[in-house]
Amino acid sequence: MKKILISDKLADAGINFLNEQEGVQIHIETGLDEAQLCDIIGDYDALLIRSGTQVTEKVLKAAKNLKIIGRAGIGVDNVDVPAATEQGIIVMNTPDANATTTAELAIAHLFSLSRLLPKADRSVRAGKWEKAAFMGAEVSYKTLGVLGFGTIGRIVAQRGVGLKMRVIAYDPFVAPDVFEQMGAESVSLDELVAQADYLTLHCPMIEKTRGIIGAEQLKGMKKSAMLINCARGGLVDEVALYDALKNNDIAAAALDVYEQEPPKNSPLFELDNISFTPHLGASTREAQVAVSVEIARQAVTFLKTGEAINALNLPRLSAEELKKSRQFMNLANILGKVLVNLADKPIERLEVSIFGKASELEIRPISVEALVGMFTGQLSTPVNRVNAENIAKRQGVSLVETKSSEALGYLSLMKIVGHYGDESISLEGTLLGDCHPRLVKINEFEVEVVPEGILLVTRHDDKPGVIAAIGAVLGAANINISRMEVGTGNDSEQAMALINVSTPLNDELFSALCAIPAVHSATQICL
Repeated sequence: MKKILISDKLADAGINFLNEQEGVQIHIETGLDEAQLCDIIGDYDALLIRSGTQVTEKVLKAAKNLKIIGRAGIGVDNVDVPAATEQGIIVMNTPDANATTTAELAIAHLFSLSRLLPKADRSVRAGKWEKAAFMGAEVSYKTLGVLGFGTIGRIVAQRGVGLKMRVIAYDPFVAPDVFEQMGAESVSLDELVAQADYLTLHCPMIEKTRGIIGAEQLKGMKKSAMLINCARGGLVDEVALYDALKNNDIAAAALDVYEQEPPKNSPLFELDNISFTPHLGASTREAQVAVSVEIARQAVTFLKTGEAINALNLPRLSAEELKKSRQFMNLANILGKVLVNLADKPIERLEVSIFGKASELEIRPISVEALVGMFTGQLSTPVNRVNAENIAKRQGVSLVETKSSEALGYLSLMKIVGHYGDESISLEGTLLGDCHPRLVKINEFEVEVVPEGILLVTRHDDKPGVIAAIGAVLGAANINISRMEVGTGNDSEQAMALINVSTPLNDELFSALCAIPAVHSATQICL
């Protein structure tokens, strides 16, 4: 008999599903603190939670029999995932179960802003009848801008198309044909903010997207435009939003999420051209049922068959296979990170090839690790060997694998090629002593680089003084160069420098580097 502990409130439909399963026994006890959870967790095979239960390292160490933690929802901030992995406990979530609910809330705000519903409601409650004061606008044939084109963004786009709106979207990690399938037009971020009559945010909250809508973007919007954020609070600079609304740089806004929740004493409350909801994105009966039933199904499936759906930390290899492939998987991960940073457009197809001695290994775990490297840090969902392939499919990235016993000049060689449109980027890497990764080629440029730490990659004129100029910029900022490699390709007029530096370059310093006349492009990669 498999025992499941439910420590947060789940919808009855999920509980009923579990009660119907043979070989499963459930126990419901909510509101447990860490000590109480530690006292009982050792008896259970599975733990099902929402956001209330804090699954700490101490709890996990007490979970002697626990095999799975199931989160009814997407966020796992309340779970120590690395500690769970260390304990051999699988963590899974339900990333898409409340997508429709969140998308529909964004559409609800769109209509509410268009027809001035909050103001009209307050007016009628005050005993007034001010029909002329609440002249609204139709949404048909307006432009709906969608920032972030994951599951929720695509549902919003579909709803917008159904409302006869022109839908444009920005997401640098989604292939062009995905936009086309949803009836949306892929545009740049600048084009998105400039053209949108309604701008709705649906991107993850990562370091690259923090404050993605700031003063510059708000200034670039139409004065008649309206902003909707049902994603994450930190995506919008609330100080800049206050100024934009107060100065009528944009017409209105609606927020469901905030930089600080609840948003106590926010100056935005002073304005009458903004409306608020208290983080209601997943707050529908249907969504609560959906996440509860889905996590119940996933838990039972794993306990009965071993299949881990939406697992965040499950290794795909046996211990023996993992030992053989570990260093090549690490190399693939590094090459994937370098590739995505060098590409200036979304990767549509990834080719992974292994040659020589490496061809004796299973290629799929290695190629999947290249995907992990590509997507790590780009999405809100943790990316690992379990979910990387599904993420690639969702992002419109196809995977092609080949292997050959031909050595190509090295005992073992790995090559990955990222294709986007008519362009591509090719990287080659190898292992020295079977354990030390080296980057040996970028497109036609032969190099030998230790891919670790902070790596600067420049494309520049192949002439005297360029490297000295780069060194002068770094030296003036007291940034040490630990290693440097300069490669020349078939074009004798061009060269590429790969520089390992001690400290990341800030925006000002990076701009100074790019401003060197002979430097055509520069990229900073954190490995």
